[in-house]
Amino acid sequence: VTEPREWRPLIYRECTDLLWLFLFFLFWAGLMFIAGYAVVAGAAERLVLGYDSFGNICGRKNSPVKGAPLSGQDMTNKKYVFFLNSCNLEMQSLEISSVSLCVSSCPQEQLNSLEDLQGFARINGSSLCVYNLNVSSYTLNPKASELCPTLPVPPSKSFPLLNRCIPQNPECYSKSASALISAVNEMDALHRILAGILAGRDTVIGLSVLSLAFSFILILTFTFIRTLLVHTLIALVVFGLLFVSGVLWWLYYDYRNDPSTELETEKENIKFLLGYAVFSTIVTVVLLSLILVLRKRLQFTVQLFRMINKMISRIPFLLFQPLWSFLVLIVFWVFWVAVLLSLGTAGTAQITSGGQVEYRTASGIHYMAWYHFVALIWTSEFILACQQMTIAGAVVTCYFNRNKNSPPRHPVLSSISVLFCYHLGTVVKGSCLITILRIPRIFLLYLYNFLKQKESACAKCLFKSCCGWFGCLERCLRYFNQHAYTTTAINGTDFCTSSKDAVFILAKNSTKIASIICFGGFIIFLGKVFVVCFTVFGGLMAFNYHRELQAWVVPLLLVGFFAYVVSHSFLSVFEVTVDALFLCFAIDMETNDGSAEKPYFMDQELLTFVHQSNKLTEEQKPRSMKPLQDNEDGTELQPMV
Repeated sequence: VTEPREWRPLIYRECTDLLWLFLFFLFWAGLMFIAGYAVVAGAAERLVLGYDSFGNICGRKNSPVKGAPLSGQDMTNKKYVFFLNSCNLEMQSLEISSVSLCVSSCPQEQLNSLEDLQGFARINGSSLCVYNLNVSSYTLNPKASELCPTLPVPPSKSFPLLNRCIPQNPECYSKSASALISAVNEMDALHRILAGILAGRDTVIGLSVLSLAFSFILILTFTFIRTLLVHTLIALVVFGLLFVSGVLWWLYYDYRNDPSTELETEKENIKFLLGYAVFSTIVTVVLLSLILVLRKRLQFTVQLFRMINKMISRIPFLLFQPLWSFLVLIVFWVFWVAVLLSLGTAGTAQITSGGQVEYRTASGIHYMAWYHFVALIWTSEFILACQQMTIAGAVVTCYFNRNKNSPPRHPVLSSISVLFCYHLGTVVKGSCLITILRIPRIFLLYLYNFLKQKESACAKCLFKSCCGWFGCLERCLRYFNQHAYTTTAINGTDFCTSSKDAVFILAKNSTKIASIICFGGFIIFLGKVFVVCFTVFGGLMAFNYHRELQAWVVPLLLVGFFAYVVSHSFLSVFEVTVDALFLCFAIDMETNDGSAEKPYFMDQELLTFVHQSNKLTEEQKPRSMKPLQDNEDGTELQPMV
């Protein structure tokens, strides 16, 4: 039996989990190889700038492709892609069947005849027919109907970033957007998601900004929380849950009884609405039951957040930590998407009939894409784990400080310094374990989508059971990872040792702090529900007033997911602070007794709060606690210089 560890914050540390850090560097070396190959062999500008059917990239000078007489043209002033049959785009072998051209401007008005096409070309200097057809020959050439766009040509507008001329006619809009996305990826689910985002992009961006605003409001609420604010927050959450559930059921009933519902996408909307309504109702019932059960403990919320805000007031820069982490994630995601676009366009040009050019994907790209996908999960989890350990390290530094009136200087910078100098390997290992659990869930989701078409009840049951098991295991691992990071910040031990020590100390003091941590996490979770509810409510109102956007239910789900991710990123400061603070409390209670020889690091207010919340005052004899003086001896964590 191993002896209990002596919990003592360390000033002098050693590097932990170096092997895992080395593996992470090797993994990123592989990612850099893939990125380099994608840049050299790929042409992301074909997707971003657009290209025509003859091998020319729009908006730049081009080199000629052997065997394609219309390639190698200067398209510097022709920045937009125009499809000759934009209202009936179809996919053939992952390529859009319609001939595409580079044009200088998209037609703003409907063109009904060849004379209109001729006038548009002369006025705007933009030919909408194949390059080798002279403008003056539009009405004379017998093959003009084959070399010019299908009439009538609907009014169109260039799509931001992608520079494609998208018809503004609602009947053509959805088909064109879906076909463009299909040219990038062949997965049906991705088609619907991205096509829906294309159709309602302005609404999605507006709702995302709304979720950011709600998250900032919650941070201010938790920072200056009072009893009235707690009851107001809970009342808003209850109102939001009931209202969103009611609106979902009303929309489901309204859409189901709409006689004009004929398109397949509209029928899918009804199915999604039914699923949303059922899920929202279940969540509402569960949360209302929990609020009812825990209503007597709501008065402890103000005291709990007073303890948290007291700690954060000593480290005010903690509130900015999620912002920096979010910016780092955005930079990485942009890099990841850029590499993915380049990787997806890595291939060779092949000449087809009529002198047109098609690009064939190079072999081995699928394996690189899977590697790239794992990099997305692992690196994202690594960045979030770095944020958790930074916050935990700063809390540990301030907690194990004898002079409460003179907090350590720059605890956040000190924590970041300790992390990058000694414990990156520990964070890598923890994030890798999360990644290992997430990959099987994603594979099961892919398998479920494949088997769903066969309508196998056994497969669905097996899928739900496995996904539920992996989900519970992932949540438990995240919980223990956070405490392992805090333990590493204290003792400077590796991941496995820190996990074992954290489990031991939590199990021994579970009766004292478990209910507080769970209740604090529940209140913070209600804050996340508040952000999601009101963001989704705004989305329901916005999308419902634009029913011409046929595939809007899937983007609404993404908006809700993004709202939860944003609120989780910003409220994680309070969540991690709660976990780290009360783990330090458990360690303090384990190693000290409040005597003159072993005084507590905590103040009397924290000790009293814990005793009251767990009703320990009557069950155990209160331990004497001597007021802490600046000159008392004891273990203290000093910021690293």
